[in-house]
Amino acid sequence: TDFFGGIFMNNTTDIEMAAIDCAKAVTVEFKHDDKLGEDSGALIQCAVLYTTVGGQRRLRIHNLSLNCSSQLADLYKSCETDALVNFFAKSAFKAVLHQPLKVIREILVNQTAHMLACYRKNCASPSAASQLILPDSMKVLPVYMNCLLKNCVLLSRPEISTDERAYQRQLVMTMGVADSQLFFYPQLLPIHTLDVKSTALPTAIRCSESRLSEEGVFLLANGLNMFLWLGVSSPPELIQGIFNVPSFAHVNTDMTLLPEVGSPYSQTLRMIMSIIQQKRPYSMKLTIVKQREQPEMVFRQFLVEDKGLYGGSSYVDFLCCVHKEICQLLN
Repeated sequence: TDFFGGIFMNNTTDIEMAAIDCAKAVTVEFKHDDKLGEDSGALIQCAVLYTTVGGQRRLRIHNLSLNCSSQLADLYKSCETDALVNFFAKSAFKAVLHQPLKVIREILVNQTAHMLACYRKNCASPSAASQLILPDSMKVLPVYMNCLLKNCVLLSRPEISTDERAYQRQLVMTMGVADSQLFFYPQLLPIHTLDVKSTALPTAIRCSESRLSEEGVFLLANGLNMFLWLGVSSPPELIQGIFNVPSFAHVNTDMTLLPEVGSPYSQTLRMIMSIIQQKRPYSMKLTIVKQREQPEMVFRQFLVEDKGLYGGSSYVDFLCCVHKEICQLLN
């Protein structure tokens, strides 16, 4: 019933694209009005007709087999929240061309509340109305929806240029699920806890100012940008090991590439940044950010669980708002 992406459509069924690569995705909305059988399941087929760089005409077929269930609880159990967020982002970004932003944001909040109220009413064990109950597979849905609502495409503010909003809108319309997941909720890694003898990435922490520490160094990546945040009391040996300078005050924040220092800290951090970059289709520009200096304001807008600099609720406030909506729907 609907298609989202960097696409052109002459009719209601065929998508046309000027070019396609491995980093581009098309999101499709299906509606079924016939009976689905639990035994046979549902089969979906999609064909791409294209010409290769070498001039060969090719046909690529994708087949997908899905299980069907008459139990609503099974549907919630196997829900893919990342795919849902990708769908809601694209449908909202498509709507900005012909609907007021306030209306789009209200629709997103209502849809979130409806999905969770439906689960509460039909699938969850009876409990007090004051309790917020989320299905296991959708525990992170509210935090992702709040990130989406705070994106500059859905917030018309004079601080953000029209060019930037148009660019981000076009970008998200072509993103796959993994890329949109990182874009809306960045990866935040505590670098000061690095085990230089291991190749494993440090465990990511939640994107909130409360998780930062003055003694720490943190790496944030969202697929487009990469920030290395330095706390004012960062250990001198860590600063020396990464930048080859004696202290925090000597770090040059104009650099966009880390110097090749022969220390284990430098080698491990550069390897981690390389691993994160390799998984992403866009080259991420590195920005060095010092705590309590002006450029930190740009970094802070990526701490998506906090109140937005340009408007938008904190995660806790949004959760309260959704809970209130759910209670009204159930009443």
